[in-house]
Amino acid sequence: MLITCCVCFLSSVPLLFWLPRYPFKENVFGDLVSGISVGIMHLPQGMAYALLAAVPPVFGLYSSFYPILIYFIFGTSKHISVGTYAVMSVMIGSVTERLAPDSEFIVWTNNSNESFIDTAAQINKRIAIAAAVTFLSGIFQLLLGLVQFGFVVTYLSEPLVRGYTTGAAIHVMVSQLKYMFGINPQRYNGPLSLIYTVLDVCSLLGGTNIGTLVVSIVTIVCLVSAKEVNSLLARKLPVPIPVELITIIIATAVSWRFDFKTLYEVEVVGEIPSGLQPPVLPDFSLMGTMVGDAFALAVVGYGIAISLGRTFALKYGYKVDSNQELIALGLCNSVGGMFQCFAISCSMSRTMVQISTGGKTQIAGALSAVVMLVILLWIGSLFEELPKAVLAVIINVNLQGMFKQFSDVSGLWRTNKVDMLVWLMTFILTVLLNPDVGLAASIAFSILTVIFRTQLPKYSLLGQVPGTDIYRPVEDYNQVVQIPGLVIFRSSATLYFANAEMYADHLYEKSGVDITKLLVHKKKLEAKRLRKEKKEQKKAKKEAKKRAVEMVMAEPELDPCCDSGLPKAIILDLSPVNFLDTVGLKTLRDIHRDYGDAGVKVLLSGCQSCVIENLEKGGFFNDKVTKAVLFSTVHDAVLHCQQGDTKEVRHHT
Repeated sequence: MLITCCVCFLSSVPLLFWLPRYPFKENVFGDLVSGISVGIMHLPQGMAYALLAAVPPVFGLYSSFYPILIYFIFGTSKHISVGTYAVMSVMIGSVTERLAPDSEFIVWTNNSNESFIDTAAQINKRIAIAAAVTFLSGIFQLLLGLVQFGFVVTYLSEPLVRGYTTGAAIHVMVSQLKYMFGINPQRYNGPLSLIYTVLDVCSLLGGTNIGTLVVSIVTIVCLVSAKEVNSLLARKLPVPIPVELITIIIATAVSWRFDFKTLYEVEVVGEIPSGLQPPVLPDFSLMGTMVGDAFALAVVGYGIAISLGRTFALKYGYKVDSNQELIALGLCNSVGGMFQCFAISCSMSRTMVQISTGGKTQIAGALSAVVMLVILLWIGSLFEELPKAVLAVIINVNLQGMFKQFSDVSGLWRTNKVDMLVWLMTFILTVLLNPDVGLAASIAFSILTVIFRTQLPKYSLLGQVPGTDIYRPVEDYNQVVQIPGLVIFRSSATLYFANAEMYADHLYEKSGVDITKLLVHKKKLEAKRLRKEKKEQKKAKKEAKKRAVEMVMAEPELDPCCDSGLPKAIILDLSPVNFLDTVGLKTLRDIHRDYGDAGVKVLLSGCQSCVIENLEKGGFFNDKVTKAVLFSTVHDAVLHCQQGDTKEVRHHT
């Protein structure tokens, strides 16, 4: 019992398992260099992504510190870099701006009809909203992890995730245009809000702040050029050049020296308080209005993190525990929410830097948190004169990786058109409906494609590869031979309510047996016989009995013209079927009864144990239908039909 408790505790706190085994000499240098490099990246990205979340930049720095320490203790991936992420930040921003719009903070002056926005109160409200939705998303992740619900990420296929992040990148880019042009467009909510925002931005371009626009253009040119140089020299440099850090240092110095804020009315970051915030409980009264947003954040954040985590775990030969990752991210967000952080996930760009600079374990993440601690305590206030336009440019330039995902469409067109449709629909829904509603609609559409694929499977008649026990579709293979007198039928999908009727229809079509016509003909013969009997009974009781016996012996069961082409047996290959619902079970029962009434045996082959259990519980077997109709393979059923009982074949037991 004690050993079991210890194992459970160690599995809940992975740090206690791997840290005592940490190979200090082999890994410490690489982790040190990697931690410092990633920590430097956290500074500009944390401040920039705080703008997306509509909170002051210092809260982006908090979000790059507390969650990293928590993931260091509870996470299982050795290589991903958790922290601020553009998609998560824009989702937070949509919540904060929706629940704390400018209209709620308009203050009218007493002496005139002029009004202004109480920015201090608005910022405090948005900080509280961001913390509350982050805390709630963390609670959702914790609950999902505790009930072993890590498989929820299976509903986020790769085309869906990549289409979603590309669509979200459009929202990110548009949201930063106001900082790059120095304008103040109206905030829109709901479907098509992105379109309305773009139209509003276009209408306000005439009032662009020239100083802000010049800062944006210069920063774009310098940043893009520096990144190109960085990529060209990537193989020659032991550590990538911290382009974003150099950019914000130079921009801050120039802005301070030439007083951009006063002379050119360029909006700057403003006050960045030194030190750490004490923990406070979130405002629970806000949570009723953000349940859907919090759940979307929980699913998206986990989906992105586990996708990257599994990718690098497979590459470097270790395993990532999906449920433990849910718990780790849940703690990052729930505890981070109490320290006024906003929701985090992992970043591909930081992860690639962490790996390329030699990072091998979570120690690199812990060291990057130490770098952030130094910045928060002593350095952060130096960046108060940094123009927000520079941060906006950093965000949009870093989106180029997401925009490259548009090339997925051509690749998916060649390989899988359904996946291409999922990618495109996810992108369109995300752009038009906003990231939160777009995610739900995209998952629903993705599930519908699965349903349609199972509802419209491929139905095939199977033939035998000569001299073997292998059976393949006759329309796909030229060398297979159909067994005379037998119809071997298979569907490529499971059998359930959505395709049960089509299963029966295609079986009738493929077998060439018009079962309806046969049964109708049989009923007509039976009705005719009964009418003759009734007529003869009126003449004489004795004579009627005699004629009835003669008629029954002489009359055929079916019209010879109708039964001449009947197969001896029909074999249903149910190996693709992994479950049977009541409708599928009824369909099999009807098929067995109808063909049986027509004199054709129906055999079932390749049934999985769960399907046999469904057949038993559903009452498929009775005195007339026994388990003798079940066979392990198609070949066993064929042998049974060809040789009868002269040779033992393998029945299902």
